[in-house]
Amino acid sequence: MLQQDSNDDTEDVSLFDAEEETSNRQKKSQVRHPVASFFHLLFRISAIVVYLLCEFFSKSFIACMVTIILLLSCDFWTVKNVTGRLMVGLRWWNHIDEDGKSHWVFESRKASSPESKAISEAESRIFWLGLIACPVLWVIFAFSALFSFKVKWLSTGEDQTS
Repeated sequence: MLQQDSNDDTEDVSLFDAEEETSNRQKKSQVRHPVASFFHLLFRISAIVVYLLCEFFSKSFIACMVTIILLLSCDFWTVKNVTGRLMVGLRWWNHIDEDGKSHWVFESRKASSPESKAISEAESRIFWLGLIACPVLWVIFAFSALFSFKVKWLSTGEDQTS
């Protein structure tokens, strides 16, 4: 019978650095900017809630629409200046050259940069789902208002049943 030497020089090494990969995945799945994630969704969801519940709180169509527009403006500013950069590494602005021509500059983090490793998968999902799901809801609301013939902006605001 052959006996194996108990002082083997081999050690268990994970294949393709699986341990490191799982620890990185746990770090990446955490939300690193909870305040930015909160405000990314807050303005969008509040605008939808105000749209759905505005008739219960106010009879003024103008007040409801102004509130919704202000909330969506805050959402736009937040996405452009804060959450786009923190959560997924996007940045954009308008540049006007010497000739007076307007140029839009779009930037994103390079996949190989050390900053791109700081992007959390959970934050990325929150950002893109919020960015896509809310406009889809607005399109559904627009079609439902159009097909239910509750197009408020065509009426004079007075009840004309009398």
